[in-house]
Amino acid sequence: MLDFFNEIFQYKFLSNAVISCILSGIACGLVGSYIVCRRLVFLTGGITHSSFGGIGIAYYLGQNPIAGALVFAVLSSIGMEAITSKWKVRDDSAVGIIWSVGMAVGIIFVTMTPGYAPNLMSFLFGNILTVTKTDLLAMAALDVLVITTAILLYRPIVNIAYDRDYAVTQNLPVNFIGYLMMILISLTIVLSIRLVGIVLLISLLTMPAVIVNSVTKSFKKIALYSVFVSIFGTLSGLYLSYLTDFPSGASTIVVLTVILIVVKSTIFLIKKH
Repeated sequence: MLDFFNEIFQYKFLSNAVISCILSGIACGLVGSYIVCRRLVFLTGGITHSSFGGIGIAYYLGQNPIAGALVFAVLSSIGMEAITSKWKVRDDSAVGIIWSVGMAVGIIFVTMTPGYAPNLMSFLFGNILTVTKTDLLAMAALDVLVITTAILLYRPIVNIAYDRDYAVTQNLPVNFIGYLMMILISLTIVLSIRLVGIVLLISLLTMPAVIVNSVTKSFKKIALYSVFVSIFGTLSGLYLSYLTDFPSGASTIVVLTVILIVVKSTIFLIKKH
């Protein structure tokens, strides 16, 4: 443990990884609470995988893959919100369409890219050691945006998260908040890709909130404690990766899974007795 802390201050890439765990944990914890309470887990998976289309297009055009994923994810989230609310298409159908189209577009453009096919493993499964100073600044800006939104729009967000139909009857800005939250979800997804990758990211966004929701039904507590669980999970995953040489993304999900099992088992035993 002491060696790990010493190397955090010694190596820039490791200190960047630790900071990214904290910054990403804040956004994932807060946004993930909305995702779980509004039951958007499958939809979030669709946005996550559709962002691969932006990565493929960016590679083909010689641009930053993360920037391409960001644009594609935001457009996908807006498209899904429009399809479900305006065109009255079922949520699962809209997700299936966006999910498959995004992946297909990404594969096609990667195949069309001249020269050797780019190595996309770090985007699919994450590589936290590749986080740059620019990534950290973007994550910090996202945290400020997410926290500000949560403070200013807390009551409408809670109402919409738990009962969208009731929120409509109360004349709340349901569509505006719906699009805003989808954009924040997209930003959180793309800026967290380097941590755990596209394949595993949905777990990082949902498991902390599921863990906390097992012991409390208060949205405020779920949002607050999910941040701490998310940060603890990512930092523990990073440390486990340091000890074992396993990928940090997979290690993080393993840690969160163990926490979830322990919490659920404890609750079951308490209720049983």
